[in-house]
Amino acid sequence: MESSSVFSVRLSLKQRYVLLLCIAAGAILTYHKFTRKHPVEIKRMSRGAGLRANTSQFTLEGKPFRILGGSIHYFRVPRAYWQDRLLKLKSCGLNTLTTYVPWNLHEPEQGVFNFEDQLDLEAFLRLASSLNLWVILRPGPYICAEWDLGGLPSWLLRDRNMKLRTTYRGFTDAVNSFFDQLIAKVVPHQFSKDGPIIAVQVENEYGSYAKDIEYMPFIKEALLSRGITELLMTSDNKEGLKLGGVKGALETINFQKLNLNDIKYLEEIQPQRPKMVMEYWSGWFDLWGNLHHVYSAEDMIPVVTEILEKDMSINLYMFHGGTNFGFMNGAFAVGIPAPKPMITSYDYDAPLSEAGDYTTKYHLLRNLFSFYHIYPLPELPPLLQRRAYQPVVVQQHLSLWDILHFADKPLKSERPINMENLPVNHNNGQSYGYTLYETIITSGGLLNSKNNIRDRALVFVDKHFVGVLDYKTLELALPDGKGRRTLGLLVENCGRVNYGQTLDEQRKGLVGDIELNKQLLQDFIIHSLDMKPGFLNRIENLGNWKSMREQLSFPGFFQAKLYVNGSPKDTFIKLPGWSKGVIFINGKNLGRYRSIGPQQTLYVPGPWLHKGDNQVLVFEEQEADGKIQFTSTPDYGMAVDV
Repeated sequence: MESSSVFSVRLSLKQRYVLLLCIAAGAILTYHKFTRKHPVEIKRMSRGAGLRANTSQFTLEGKPFRILGGSIHYFRVPRAYWQDRLLKLKSCGLNTLTTYVPWNLHEPEQGVFNFEDQLDLEAFLRLASSLNLWVILRPGPYICAEWDLGGLPSWLLRDRNMKLRTTYRGFTDAVNSFFDQLIAKVVPHQFSKDGPIIAVQVENEYGSYAKDIEYMPFIKEALLSRGITELLMTSDNKEGLKLGGVKGALETINFQKLNLNDIKYLEEIQPQRPKMVMEYWSGWFDLWGNLHHVYSAEDMIPVVTEILEKDMSINLYMFHGGTNFGFMNGAFAVGIPAPKPMITSYDYDAPLSEAGDYTTKYHLLRNLFSFYHIYPLPELPPLLQRRAYQPVVVQQHLSLWDILHFADKPLKSERPINMENLPVNHNNGQSYGYTLYETIITSGGLLNSKNNIRDRALVFVDKHFVGVLDYKTLELALPDGKGRRTLGLLVENCGRVNYGQTLDEQRKGLVGDIELNKQLLQDFIIHSLDMKPGFLNRIENLGNWKSMREQLSFPGFFQAKLYVNGSPKDTFIKLPGWSKGVIFINGKNLGRYRSIGPQQTLYVPGPWLHKGDNQVLVFEEQEADGKIQFTSTPDYGMAVDV
């Protein structure tokens, strides 16, 4: 009896189990049938509210939040080093990355967009997110940044009536086209979509330009209408605050030396709102022919300390400056008679050096920021190795005059045409580099540029150098000679002004007529020499390179090979005995060098080298040594305090 009773109970449990399985299976089948007809949207748990500026302190997800930011520009840092630089930013105690977006790189020709490789902004944003860094995006369209034309593409200047940074139709149409592409890529990376972007800046320092009261509302609407939902900000110096704001955006301030009256003014125009220094200038930029600017850690740390003690948020501009690779440097023109171009290095005397080294500033800032964190800061990433490669001997050279037929087909024109209006690059004009203007003369005499050279011209008669014309030197005596001779002017765009009231005037090359003995010169043959990779590839493979034992001819190209044994390392090139020009390694434009300094070395990123032979190509204007040297330490020249 007992055993049969137990057996019956066991059957009962088994039956219940089978019954439950049948019910569950039936429920699943019913659910699937239902959901086929009525799809269910599965939502993951959403974040709380994004960055808010409704009280005297920022909140993020409803909790008090202080922005500890640092600027790193993805376009100034080799992509292979993005992670290294961001890890070092995070290890310094910063929680937010800020970056500009350079329109002129992303749309080099009108309607042709590039967001690949070095310009893969989305990859940069994903990397920041993976490292738990927040992002303040500064998409322009104008960015200043000591960058050619403040990041605006030069093809805009083909329109003779162009009014940059206004609601002029030609400009707003171009902005709308660019933002259609850019903002579509940015929107998915916003905080509200589980991305890292917590704020977006409306234009940049517009209060210092302020030519059109409708412009800032236009840019704001251009962002909002394309799906930007995060906090909007503007950024200006004290004077610019009066005219640079736009309704609905938090105003922030830029400075280096703390002035309590400036902070008070910010409080007055925005009572009970968070205060932020969007650009705390950690150093300063350098100009060719000047000294190297430094801003000592001893001067900087007390200011940053006081900013934090006043419960303000801060962004270090720059945290890591990087390099103005290629021809992308800007020029400075405020309060001086003629523009002066920026140097190639954008080291900026920032806390993290051009090559990613820690500085005294870095360590002192890290110590300071550590007090604003509950947990210990991450370990410092190891420094990247560098190497001073052995000097390489220049093997061969080629005169500029011998390679002209490998450039774009020359243009014949009765009058000079500026770079931007040349019919090259699919009718987008020439943006950067050099332009050679040639015409026939039948006498010597006084050549007068009528101040129409932008920015600097080497002058030749029958390929013989006779002098330089620029903003300071407007006249040049040409030697007498018999018969018809060729006058050549090799004009360099040294970098367009990036800040100030003269942006509309940044056309380059010959921008008007020139005279010989007060007679207008006419009938020019114009060669565009923008030195793009295709052109460099063509000339590197020519068979008519000359040995260095033969007579050197300037301007010219000089070729050498750097042999790398083992894993490539970062290095710096130095060129004692050379004068002025541009360096290319494996087809990549490292930038300009000039013996006048202050900068005496050019940064060579290890990832741009490879094991074995590396092609070094130097375009030199006037004077060459027979070798190219390397060093493991940069030389930015004699220093002066900011």
